[in-house]
Amino acid sequence: MRLKNIFKTLLITSAIGSSLASCTNDFLKEDYTTNYSTDRFQTQEGLDELTTGTYTKLKFQFNYVWAINIYNLGVDEFTDANNSGPAYNCYSADLSSTETGSNQPVWDNMYAAIESANTLIQNIPLYYDENSDTYETRLGEAYFFRGYFYFQLVQEYGGVPLKLNPSTTVETYFTRETSEDCYGQIISDLEEAYQYLPASVSQTGRLTQSAAAHFLAKAHLTRASEINDDWNSSYVDADLTAVIKYAKEVVAAHPLATDYADLWDYQYANSDNETNSEIVLAAQFSDDATTWGRYGNQMHLYYPSVYMDLPGCTRDISGDREFSFARSTNYAMDVFDRVNDSRFWKSFITCYGSNNTSAAPSWNSSNYMLAPAGVNPIIEIAADGDTVFAKRFNGGELGIKYIVNNAGDERYTDVDDDATGVMKNGEMQPTHTFVRYFEGEDQAWVGQHGNNGYYGVQKRSVALSKYRDGYRTAISSQFGTRDGIIARSAEDVLMVAEAYIRQGNYDDAIPYFNQLRTRGAYKAGEDRSAHIDGGQAYANNAYCEGKGGGYSAEGAIFWNQNTYYESNNDMAVTTAATTSAMTLNSQSDILDSDVDSPIYEKLGCTSDADKMMCFLMNERTRELCGEQLRWKDLARTKTLESRWKAFNDGYVRGNTVFNANTHYLRPIPQSFLDGITNESGSALTAEEKSAMQNPGY
Repeated sequence: MRLKNIFKTLLITSAIGSSLASCTNDFLKEDYTTNYSTDRFQTQEGLDELTTGTYTKLKFQFNYVWAINIYNLGVDEFTDANNSGPAYNCYSADLSSTETGSNQPVWDNMYAAIESANTLIQNIPLYYDENSDTYETRLGEAYFFRGYFYFQLVQEYGGVPLKLNPSTTVETYFTRETSEDCYGQIISDLEEAYQYLPASVSQTGRLTQSAAAHFLAKAHLTRASEINDDWNSSYVDADLTAVIKYAKEVVAAHPLATDYADLWDYQYANSDNETNSEIVLAAQFSDDATTWGRYGNQMHLYYPSVYMDLPGCTRDISGDREFSFARSTNYAMDVFDRVNDSRFWKSFITCYGSNNTSAAPSWNSSNYMLAPAGVNPIIEIAADGDTVFAKRFNGGELGIKYIVNNAGDERYTDVDDDATGVMKNGEMQPTHTFVRYFEGEDQAWVGQHGNNGYYGVQKRSVALSKYRDGYRTAISSQFGTRDGIIARSAEDVLMVAEAYIRQGNYDDAIPYFNQLRTRGAYKAGEDRSAHIDGGQAYANNAYCEGKGGGYSAEGAIFWNQNTYYESNNDMAVTTAATTSAMTLNSQSDILDSDVDSPIYEKLGCTSDADKMMCFLMNERTRELCGEQLRWKDLARTKTLESRWKAFNDGYVRGNTVFNANTHYLRPIPQSFLDGITNESGSALTAEEKSAMQNPGY
């Protein structure tokens, strides 16, 4: 049985601040099925229910706009898109303690989950049958939850109030602990979870010892990272040793997927890809409306490029609903070896089908002479001598393509009098074609190049495909059905590599990089033009039966091919393996990497140590791009400012006030500061609030 099928979110009372209680209750009321008093948590059945209910908080990072704002804007991989986000992408003055759309919900929901964990930790030894087969598992889950949710808070805010007991009355007096104390508590809780949790579980989605090991490795690595350099020196050596221990255990217990595409090959709710051995922990979603709650999984909304305003391509269920919050940067494309590394083509969308012939553009008297060889744009000559022109493409044919080329490509030029017209070698393309570099344009990390600027200034981009969801129950539905991957063993591989690099053991890191790089290489016989993502689930979706609900009878927006060959200079079709090209044979392959050297240069990396860490961060993008890890990675390594300024056009578009003394942490929500008191019971003074707030906010 899957855990997602038995979720019951229980209404609990939050402990920290009046705003926390009200916001969290509003959030949870949409989910809960039964409202019990807290006396229920003095029974074994009630503690089982509370444990299951607390699992729903793992869904938080996939739920709503905070899912993109907090975790993956204002970074090097993605910038804001058709829905602009100056607060989080540009670090504008809008990012303040009063911002309630994303920042406050993080604080509120993490503390609500911690309150549940505190109740479990206190009550399980008192009211749960110690001889029960599930006693230790429940205690392990409780400790994991508290450690995990405090870890989320400390990565965003630094030291926070540590509350380790459930509330029986309203509490208003809190003080912030140091980051050092918080990490001590986080690691202690996760160690307890590691001791109690089972190695394997029968219910998909339940916590295992590997989940505790994964986050122990992350907590130790984060404590040893640059964000904590002012106090962590006495911990670093032991932390790095712990990272290697725990992460290696996870890798051994969770073998990597054979093919990178296996992770994203989503066919239907609870598809086989969701139980892949590589997945260590995932938030559980499904097509069961009773489990959705107020938000559901909304990640499918945030990464799509806009397609529905291009004639011939109407929004359908296979193409997703394009809220378009995040747009891939040039760094996100150029960090890949796009000839040999399949991970790029298995992570991004470059082709879209047409599903509306009548709305598709036609050839006309000014462009028909530019039609490609073999294309006849003229249907007939009417009796009155008028020319009847054909459609440039029809439903069921390719409608949109993105060419991910490099500067120096001389094949493409713009067609001035056609909105999406592009000529290739002097012939106009039938499709809506978006080209990154036209003939004569220089390489640029930011700035306008290609047609319509940055692939169409914010509206068009090479979209991340990892969250696409063709199994929703309506074209306009926000409720995604895919599980949200929180941890997979590929990240543990990278954590081992990073720990070795930090120890100066560069050669020991190379085999770990190669585990991912050789997996990402094309295999002999593999079709490099094939594209797989969750949009394909429309074909198995009952809502789409008869082609009347989710997509057009003429075709679907999802397209099962990419522009690999055309983007790579129309290279000859091949099925040869690229394992050799992807394998690192020595440190020099890293230090002198053709792909990474321009990035080293842009970031000013000159020493071997700087290049190794830069390569590590680049490899994290190649493997984990868009998986809600990037902001925390850049913050903990103190590379956020340099990489954001180098690769995110939010830096050059204005409304920017990035301050290294401020923006490596988020603001403590004003509602919390306004709702608590000092030790004497009085509301905090302005000076006391300022002292509790993070610098600059």
